[in-house]
Amino acid sequence: MSLNLPVLNWRSLLSLLLIILMGWVSPALANPYAAPPLSYSNAELHGQDFSGQRLRQAEFSNAHLDETNFSEANAEGAVFSASVITQANMHGAILSDAMMDQTKFKDTDLSDAVLNNAILLGSTFENVNITGADFTDAMLDGAQVKDLCKSASGVNSKTGIPTRESLGCRD
Repeated sequence: MSLNLPVLNWRSLLSLLLIILMGWVSPALANPYAAPPLSYSNAELHGQDFSGQRLRQAEFSNAHLDETNFSEANAEGAVFSASVITQANMHGAILSDAMMDQTKFKDTDLSDAVLNNAILLGSTFENVNITGADFTDAMLDGAQVKDLCKSASGVNSKTGIPTRESLGCRD
């Protein structure tokens, strides 16, 4: 019996450690006037428009995000764990350092999205557009990478990184 465990490099481990440490430091300590992160945990957000919004560290865990619009939103460090994201527009969204583990993506546009250091372990991708998406140092398991590489193409307009390169696709 063999286990398909993700291969973690030093950058991924450092990113994971930083994410854990950031959870222990209150944002109020950094800026006492900062508003607390938005929380949409366990929410039904069908058709909501978050396009272009600043959603840093917002929580969307266990949420149903059917037909939502996150295009060009800054959701850096946001939590989407165990959410269902169907027919959503995430084109050009900044999803760096996001927790997106166990998330179900179906018929979703992730084109030109930046997913640097995002944690995507256990997530599924069905009919997802990843043209120009940047997955640099994202945590994905081998089966996910193999599946995503089948449709990977394009170059991210913000980072200049080719999608296939960011996934480590073998030609």
